[in-house]
Amino acid sequence: MSLTRHFTRGRDLARTAGDHAADMFAPLTLIARGLRRHAGWTRARWQATPRERRGPTLLLAVAGAVGVLLLPHGPLFAVLALVGSAAWKGRDPKAPPEPAPDPADVKLPALYAALTPYLAGPDDPCPPYRADGRYQDVFAGWSFDAEGRLATLEIGYPAYFTDTEPAARARIEQVVQGKAGRAREYRFDWDQECNRLQVTALAPLPQDVPAQTWVTAPGEIVLGFTDPQTVQRMIPVERPGGPGHQPPVIWRTGPRSAEPHLLALGGAGSGTSTLLRTIALQALAHGDLLVIDGAGTGEHACLVNRPGVHTVETSLHGALAALDWAAQETERRLAALNAARYRGEPAPADATRPLWLLLDHPTELSELAQAEGRPDPQDLLELPLRQGRAARVTVVLAESLEAADRLSPTVHATTRARVVLGAHRPQELHRALGVPVDLVPAAHTPPGRGFARIGNQAPGRLQVPATVDPLDDGAPARLREAVIALLPHRDTRTEAAAPPMPAHPPQQPAAEPQQPAGASRVELGKAR
Repeated sequence: MSLTRHFTRGRDLARTAGDHAADMFAPLTLIARGLRRHAGWTRARWQATPRERRGPTLLLAVAGAVGVLLLPHGPLFAVLALVGSAAWKGRDPKAPPEPAPDPADVKLPALYAALTPYLAGPDDPCPPYRADGRYQDVFAGWSFDAEGRLATLEIGYPAYFTDTEPAARARIEQVVQGKAGRAREYRFDWDQECNRLQVTALAPLPQDVPAQTWVTAPGEIVLGFTDPQTVQRMIPVERPGGPGHQPPVIWRTGPRSAEPHLLALGGAGSGTSTLLRTIALQALAHGDLLVIDGAGTGEHACLVNRPGVHTVETSLHGALAALDWAAQETERRLAALNAARYRGEPAPADATRPLWLLLDHPTELSELAQAEGRPDPQDLLELPLRQGRAARVTVVLAESLEAADRLSPTVHATTRARVVLGAHRPQELHRALGVPVDLVPAAHTPPGRGFARIGNQAPGRLQVPATVDPLDDGAPARLREAVIALLPHRDTRTEAAAPPMPAHPPQQPAAEPQQPAGASRVELGKAR
């Protein structure tokens, strides 16, 4: 017991001595902590000072120190002030949390350095872009979102920069997108008069809008949705999160349309077949369809045996027969309309009901026809393309961007409504749409995302609705059910239809009775 008592007493004495020592050296610890924080603050300020201002700043500090030393009792007052401020700064044992760095000080210097090789002038005596320059001198305004990503930026550039050349502008846009993040889409507004470039990060377009009945007028086709700033119209839509309104991209068809035919370009998996299904579901509400699937992938098998669908062809044999019938049907409609106009009578219903020709990858059939020495299917589109607006015949073609050069000159000349889906270079977009695009797509775009240009309008962003193939088991069930609900059934077609396509005797075992108006025929590629 005595040993334990002595041990406890010794421990208490040591603790008391430690407390006395801590109390004795507490002022020194306080001052040392404050001096250390002063040194850290001075180092941070020195690193944040631009290089061209470090020399004058250091000279001013030395001049101030010399002035203090020359004053009466100046060194004493300086030491007392330093010790007092250190004691005040070090009174809190825990250092205050360092403020988060400003995103502008982290990202904008890197962007300024990346633009310098492209915007610096070797003959400029005072270039705004130089190795030791400051981004504050050329960037007029900027903003960042809640995640610290660049939202808007105004960039000034010298007057000698060739902003009228698309290649030079594309280089600058590529650099800005690389430093600001390739996962987003950006709008670049070039003010060539004031030498300013306004960069705006665009919000993502909705990808979860399923196929549904759109609130549109007859002859209006909803291609997809775009930015609210692009159009002045909103339509109600149903989304998984609840009903709402979205700005649509409207393509107006019919005899008074300035853009009666449409051409959609894109790579594999970009969503061109989805766009054709979107148009087909809307066209079947007031017209008839003829579908040519040149790729032969079965993307349009859901339209087989549907009321109003004359045929869904996948072979060269059937495509030639179907397009030959379409050309004859165009002539018949023109003759019927001219005769009714001459007699002063109303036009017959079978000549005014819209007829839609949907062709998916027609160049593949053209190459096959050339190899077999048969007529090119594109040649049979001459009459529907040139006279289709008067005959109420609309042609929609979907082709890969790489095969756009193999389309006939008539297709390029008559399809003034253009859609380009997928991520492509600015030069490819310019060539496909006919005008430069001031929008830069993201590095990885979802299916159905692209750009649309209707006639002479400026190109705008486009997101095609999720009109999946209902026969694709890999697609979500709710999206497949939405498409199935829009497919027409035999009891829903009451309008007058165009004369049905004739049967092809070589592969027809028995003559079929003529179908009633509005009935569907499925031709399997038989020759005339």
